[in-house]
Amino acid sequence: MAKNSFFYLFAFFTLFLCKNSCRATEEIKVYDLKKGDFSVKITNYGATVLSVILPDKNGKLDDVVLGYDSIDDYKNDTTYFGGLIGRVANRIGGAKFELNGVEYKLPANDHGNTLHGGSKGFSSVIWTVEDFEEDSHLTLTYNSFDGEQGFPGNLSVEVTYMFIETNKLALIMQAKPHNKATPVNLASHSYWNLGGHNSGDILSQTIQIFGSKITPVNDKLIPNGEITPVKGTGFDFLQPRTVGSKLSEIPGGYDINYVLDNTEGKHLQRVAIVQESKSGRKMELWTNKPGVQFYTSNMLDNVKGKGGFVYSKYAALCLETQGFPDSVNHPNFPSQIVNPGETYKHIMVYRFTAS
Repeated sequence: MAKNSFFYLFAFFTLFLCKNSCRATEEIKVYDLKKGDFSVKITNYGATVLSVILPDKNGKLDDVVLGYDSIDDYKNDTTYFGGLIGRVANRIGGAKFELNGVEYKLPANDHGNTLHGGSKGFSSVIWTVEDFEEDSHLTLTYNSFDGEQGFPGNLSVEVTYMFIETNKLALIMQAKPHNKATPVNLASHSYWNLGGHNSGDILSQTIQIFGSKITPVNDKLIPNGEITPVKGTGFDFLQPRTVGSKLSEIPGGYDINYVLDNTEGKHLQRVAIVQESKSGRKMELWTNKPGVQFYTSNMLDNVKGKGGFVYSKYAALCLETQGFPDSVNHPNFPSQIVNPGETYKHIMVYRFTAS
């Protein structure tokens, strides 16, 4: 009897440990969402968008996001191509913050600051596939443990990539803390080039950003706490103009958080419109978050990507809807703290057309 009791206790223990650790060895797979000639390829490694294939005005199909041919390349990636970023996207100054009287220290993986969740954020872990329908949606989940990358509390995270109508792609990101308050700021980090991932730079593409203010930063890209207007500066994209039209006023290129206009009381707010003249492709973006990071891939330095194509500076642009960078250290910024019993929800909707 004692021997049987020991056996059952051992079996229970093994099952318990497997439930809590076997996810780490879960198989990495690639999932294809396809609706007509619109297709999106996603992997459960980092909940990463691998490709977005769209027709141009003549029906020619191109992949309009940068990336790699091999999943192994994503494992060694420092660009965050297509990744789902968390627990806190963007930068946290000094790699630390205080919450409820406790100071939390985080990995300093970016010039003494924390970038995109730390040295192993959500874009570098294997997610679990919960639901998949090829012509509809893919839902992935991840359970972040208390103390992961220095952040407090257990956190359940979910992202759904979903087709809407014939030409829209929605991302629905949710997170629920279980036992402690924690900052949450999830973001999608796709690099877009509407001419095709291998078509060259994006400086001649036209962009309009519906944000009349920015959160200025220091030389390490940490906000100084101010919120300033873009009017009359190189950051002003309130009217459509080419990405490169005022680049001479922005040393190094764009990497800044825009404060979106008219977000109060609205479910979704228009973020930006990007157009590429040769292909006729247009991308419109909406969100329920207060900010968007506009980044012109300034740090790309001859990165070998899909099909052996080499991506250089300005090869793509990112529009990362988000809470404000370093919000945890600036009380005047919208709070990113989520308490047990609350649900964080972040929605992005892309609309693609060509004419």
